[in-house]
Amino acid sequence: MPPEERFVCRFAAEPPQGPLPYGRWAETLQAEFLAACLKIDAEGEDLGEAGELTYYPDRTWSGRTYVPVTTRSTTGFELYGYVSFSPGDEHDEPADFYGWADFTDITADDHPDWRMDLTEEVVGGWRGEQGKVAAMTLVWGRPLMDGGAAVTAELARLTVDQCAIADERFTLLAPDAYREDYLEIALYDAKGNQLARESLYEDDGED
Repeated sequence: MPPEERFVCRFAAEPPQGPLPYGRWAETLQAEFLAACLKIDAEGEDLGEAGELTYYPDRTWSGRTYVPVTTRSTTGFELYGYVSFSPGDEHDEPADFYGWADFTDITADDHPDWRMDLTEEVVGGWRGEQGKVAAMTLVWGRPLMDGGAAVTAELARLTVDQCAIADERFTLLAPDAYREDYLEIALYDAKGNQLARESLYEDDGED
């Protein structure tokens, strides 16, 4: 086969390795996420108190596991972020926890035209050719239409990650903003038919 036109990492993150958090494990992640929420710069807003947490599938990359989280606060804001940790193995428990959180007043409830509810955060970098660096980006969300079975992350129409939808939730971890190419997230049904496609960038003029 001829050389690839775009030399970029693909499927760099491990697929989800466990079920959505529950029980004592969920309580551990909750404590870390709520502690991160207390550190949010609220910019003068009253963020209220966090409601019930929604967890998304885990993804592991570069020696750390990321579990995204969202919740609606008592004052109507969406609090979002992730908890990351060193996953350990059969001899060691997960360790070195780190929580990150932020807030927004832009929610799917106010945008009935949305087909997917997406959130993203850069968690690292990948160095490519000629000094170019891709932003390794954690993307999590849920489909807002029926029939979705999987989502893909595509960079210049090259699939760089994918995730099966679990309990109407998904998580991706993929390179973005590389060589002037930017991620698009596509939703597919069980037969491989595309149901929706969204850019992570609101001002790119695409649907």
